[in-house]
Amino acid sequence: MEIRPARPGDADALIGIVRRAYEPYVARIGRRPAPMDDDYRARVLNGQVAVAMLDELPVGLIVTVLASDHLFVENVAVDPAHHGQGVGGALLRHAEDLAECAGVPEVRLYTNAAMVENLAMYAKRGYEERERRHEDGFDRVYFVKRIGRSPLLD
Repeated sequence: MEIRPARPGDADALIGIVRRAYEPYVARIGRRPAPMDDDYRARVLNGQVAVAMLDELPVGLIVTVLASDHLFVENVAVDPAHHGQGVGGALLRHAEDLAECAGVPEVRLYTNAAMVENLAMYAKRGYEERERRHEDGFDRVYFVKRIGRSPLLD
């Protein structure tokens, strides 16, 4: 698997991945999850999207935004046909590598509270739940993962 910056020509495939990845949650949440309505063409042009490629086909994506003190993961989506193949984990490692290269101490993200699979997956990958809040009509769970070496070890 290769993870590379998304290109403008990838946008339609990325939109399809997001639709397939989030469609099963519409009934559970009671509305379209926010990532289904994002502007992926603009995100790609802004350099905020990396795509996971398998056999030269896009199978997942991650949207990240760098802040002064953290890297924020806006979205991780994996085509359901490729669930269980390590794509999501590789995309999260990519974000963690970006954070480390940028010199920021943590990666932050959130997921919908109804996406219980994600809650378990993020915890398993070392992300700590920090808070739950209702915003923009969604019940969100916020996570943080510290990146890099601890100053206590230096």
